[in-house]
Amino acid sequence: METGHIAFLTHYWYDERFPHYRTVTKAGCIYVGRLVEWGYIYGLTPKWIDIGTSSRAHFDLLGEKQLFILKHERLDDHIRKFQLE
Repeated sequence: METGHIAFLTHYWYDERFPHYRTVTKAGCIYVGRLVEWGYIYGLTPKWIDIGTSSRAHFDLLGEKQLFILKHERLDDHIRKFQLE
């Protein structure tokens, strides 16, 4: 992430707004412009970028979009570890 690459972090997660999801993948980058460009590839809009004070800019990926992106990015280890299929 410090080098400008897109970094991925998948973890168990619960949010009462999304009770049917049990994991989230954060896709982040130190350069917001690069993250925006990457997001366009997957139909993600810049307004969905979480730019919090305690973390780097990132998209929160859930559900079908999460699985699609993990497959496309060849992150099979995330898919297997969290049993996303």
